[in-house]
This record gives sequence, structure tokens and C-alpha cells, in this order.
Amino acid sequence: MAQEFNRRDFKRVVLKLSGEALREVGSQDNISPEIVEDIATQIRAAHATGIQIAIVVGGGNFWRGVSASNRGMDRATADYMGMLATVMNSLALQSMLEALDVPTRVQTAIEMKNVAEPFIRRVAMRHLELNRIVIFAAGTGNPFFSTDTTAALRASEIGADVILKATKVDGVYDDDPVGNPDASRFEKITFTEAMNRGLKVMDATAFALCRDNNKPVIVFDMMQPDNIRKTLTGETVGSIVTPAA
Repeated sequence: MAQEFNRRDFKRVVLKLSGEALREVGSQDNISPEIVEDIATQIRAAHATGIQIAIVVGGGNFWRGVSASNRGMDRATADYMGMLATVMNSLALQSMLEALDVPTRVQTAIEMKNVAEPFIRRVAMRHLELNRIVIFAAGTGNPFFSTDTTAALRASEIGADVILKATKVDGVYDDDPVGNPDASRFEKITFTEAMNRGLKVMDATAFALCRDNNKPVIVFDMMQPDNIRKTLTGETVGSIVTPAA
């Protein structure tokens, strides 16, 4: 991909959603059907433009492996449990997308053939070419890796143009905008500068994969109405982290 790129030129993207994005704040339910429907509706609108969309969903609304390991659970076991949580979220999103007549496939890094396909790179790419949305579940299939890393890895494997990271803030800041109201937002920043500044765009492994494989990352606020659709279709939303200035 060229160092300079036009958001409107996106042909294949990876959308990274957190598990918490599927949950209503303050609710006892792990998944809100209304929120999932809203997300699916925005994805359908972008999909209708012809863009090829792959999705990685976290599992934090059900389980966080790191948190459980900090309370005494074996870390590998806790991470495997987190991978299963991502499968539940992926199936929920698939169900809603298909209710909206959007063909969708879930591929898992841990084989569970009764509910989803195993992850096979070439099959995933063929699904995308056939205008199907592909949801990558169960992380990388290995403990100690985050779903941010999964998004970076899958984007590199399928040749995605960009990773779209949905968050609760409207981009990359030079400081925590929650604790510092004077924090400044970057419209564009390079991986090298972000690393030198110690900005936590993604975890270190994911960040290194994106940098080494020239995968730009757009960080945007998914809490704003219609921002997922806007970002997917190339409207100017959030901050861009690029391989070079």
C-alpha cells in the first residue's frame, strides 16, 4: 500500500470491535440485541457500497483473561476462555447481519465445526471476494495474544488496506483525554512517532505487526451515531496511524 492513501480507496478492511461495544452500559446483559442491530445496520450500509469487510470482535463483555489471571487463574486457561467469549460475540453479530440479508461467515482459530468454519486464509479471502463478510473469532488461537494482535495478524494475512479500530475516544491523543481536558488529538501520526511518545494505540505486539507490514490504523469513536458506517466508507473520522509521514 502506498504511504499516502485516500480513505475513499479502501477496498478491503478489518474492523476491530471491542466486546464491550456490544453491551449496554449499566446493563446486566452481556450482549444488547439493540446495540448489535445498530452495529450490523451500519456495517450493512458500508457493505452495500462494495467494500470487502472482515471483522474481529473482542470478548471483554464476557471475560478478560488478564484480569482472571491476576486473581490466581492460570493465564493460558483464562485466555482460552476469553477466546470462547469472542466466538459468542461473533455468532451474535453474524446472526444480526444475516437477519439483515448480509451474507456472513464466522471463522475460528480454535476448531468448532458445529458452529463455525476453521480459519483458512485462502477460504477467508474467497469469501470476501464473493461479497461475504468474514468475522474472525477465537483470537489467534493462542494464549497471551490480544484481539488487537488478531486484527493486525488477520489484516496482514488477507491483504487488508487498513485496520479500523473502534474505541470510546475520537482518535489518538498526546495524553489521556479523560484525565487531561487539554490533551491534543492527532489527525495523523506515524507508528514511529506514536511509539516514541508511548501512545497506547494498540498493544505492543499488534502495533509492531502493523508497522512491519505497513497496515495503517484508523482509531475512531464508535459511540457517535453512524461513525462505524462513516469510517468504513472512508469519511474523515478519527485519527490515522501510518507507516510513514
